[in-house]
Amino acid sequence: MCGISGYYSFHKNISTKNILEMNQAISHRGPDDEGFWLYLNRRGMSFSGMDSTEKIKEQFPVLSENQTPIALGFRRLSIVDLSERGHQPMLSDNEKIIITFNGEIYNFRKLRTELKTLGHSFISTSDTEVILKAYQEWGKAMFVRLDGMFAICIVDLHQQKIILARDRVGMKPLFYYQDENGLVWASEIKAILKNEIVKTEINWNGVYTNFLFQTTLAPQTCFQNIFSLEPASCMTIDLEDQKITKETFWSLPSKHNDNITQAEATEKIDQLLSESISEQLFADVPVAVMMSGGIDSTLIASKAKPFNGKIDTYTISYPFSEEEVEKASLAARYFGVSHKVKEVSDEEALDQLKENIQHFEEPYSSFEVLINAAKYARDQEFKVVLSGNGADELFGGYSHTLKLNRWLLMRNFNFVKPLIFTKDRFSQRVKNYFSQEKMFDFFCQSQISMMPLQIKNVLKPEIYTEINTDLSGYHASEIKSYSGYFEYDMKFSLSSHHVFRDDLSAMKYGVEFRYPYLSNALIDYVAALPENIRFNGVQNKPLLRKVAAKYLPQEVLNMPKRGFSFPVHYFIKNEQRVRDFIAENLESLKKRNFFKGEVIDEWWKHQENEYDWVKIWQLVTFELWYQKYFEK
Repeated sequence: MCGISGYYSFHKNISTKNILEMNQAISHRGPDDEGFWLYLNRRGMSFSGMDSTEKIKEQFPVLSENQTPIALGFRRLSIVDLSERGHQPMLSDNEKIIITFNGEIYNFRKLRTELKTLGHSFISTSDTEVILKAYQEWGKAMFVRLDGMFAICIVDLHQQKIILARDRVGMKPLFYYQDENGLVWASEIKAILKNEIVKTEINWNGVYTNFLFQTTLAPQTCFQNIFSLEPASCMTIDLEDQKITKETFWSLPSKHNDNITQAEATEKIDQLLSESISEQLFADVPVAVMMSGGIDSTLIASKAKPFNGKIDTYTISYPFSEEEVEKASLAARYFGVSHKVKEVSDEEALDQLKENIQHFEEPYSSFEVLINAAKYARDQEFKVVLSGNGADELFGGYSHTLKLNRWLLMRNFNFVKPLIFTKDRFSQRVKNYFSQEKMFDFFCQSQISMMPLQIKNVLKPEIYTEINTDLSGYHASEIKSYSGYFEYDMKFSLSSHHVFRDDLSAMKYGVEFRYPYLSNALIDYVAALPENIRFNGVQNKPLLRKVAAKYLPQEVLNMPKRGFSFPVHYFIKNEQRVRDFIAENLESLKKRNFFKGEVIDEWWKHQENEYDWVKIWQLVTFELWYQKYFEK
């Protein structure tokens, strides 16, 4: 788990001050080491940095200012093979292939064994070297073989190509800026913005999807010409003619195995989850399990114990999470593992509020409790934390999935929309409901964000008219059943939202979150199951509950589904400090000439609906995002 950065200037050499500043911007991702590689006079050279280990500084000169068309930067969080043999950028024996890699490959030991039989030798025990040798053996075909989370950059001087790739479901982020002058890439946008090639401009199309979905849908970001490489994608840049091509190396299985029973599926999922947990517990540093008190993370903790009898678990306690904390503690006692509770007070939640919001590089409608969870893990010296994230998307865990069958029925009455002439708030909500024609529309409305009409009303006309509101390019297969909804959950709710937030939260404190529910085998198996086995329209995660029933106490199994996040509405309603914070930032926002001040005032003064605070918080976080990234 680390951070990567790099650039390719198409027409001229540029100062290496760029890569130094880019790497420094993501130093939090890798406090243990750093390294650089430059393409100087048509040959590669490796350099150390000010934060490199002493042994690396002895091996490579410290990078000072130079001029180069291609540069790679790397920050290391040492997890597997803690020695300098795992240092990056890592080079092939002939120094013609160079790799920087962020992530973890859980099947790297199996791949290593296979590569050894094919004649490859290894000098480290790191997964990075396995990826390098795998590329030498199989080329880009190796990406589909990797089981894990990854963002990878490979410079292939044999073929004169740069290759960027991201894992199947986007567990590791990889952003890039592209224009006529060059290409810049990094694990976080804040690093890209340090490069002289990059022009910092708002992408209102990205802001539009952000307001609709509480996150910006890949490949868009809220920055003009900065894109998120889509999950399961590989991008190749030709160094001879600067031609860029993209390809997808994996997609969700589309065929279902109809000849399987629920009992068989339950047994197989149990087995696959055990295998995934076993692999993901492997590390050369301490590993813990973060328990929220619900089924997903508690099941991981219970199944981890046979592989690590001394596994540590912990729970974050925050306002209104008393029941979750109680159930997590009960479960830990039930299967006999070490457990700690970290209480986050109101004061602690609000401390560094502005800094934490701005860390996310786009507007966001929440306080991120995972930042506190990551900070606690670091303070307890846990570098690796197993998370239950991904189970909701894979097994149908969100409450809005239970509204799917009703929507499929009600969409037959969408013809009533033109007959609604009244303009009160209730009528507008009804009209909005009967506007949902596509599965994509239903998915959008389930995100509890601004509605399209609200965005149109709050933006100045000159900005709104520049936005492309046609989002058909994001549509998936549009199957009118749970399978269709499942595609959107896996594509957008997971990669563009939850694991993306996880990564930024964890890496702010140099901690690695891992996701046992998102192994290749488990995703492929569940996606191919008959729909009636994994979704019944009555209960969330019915299939995973069958597995959990073998391991968890009844009190945990009966826990209602709740999100793992601070109650923002509580703070807005009860904390004058937060209300003053909001009012101050809304006043600042109104002066920017992007939004209609009278609409902002109306929204702020009339908080009637349970979720009216969401759109206010989206505006506040937009203002904080703008302050951070556009006001120099």
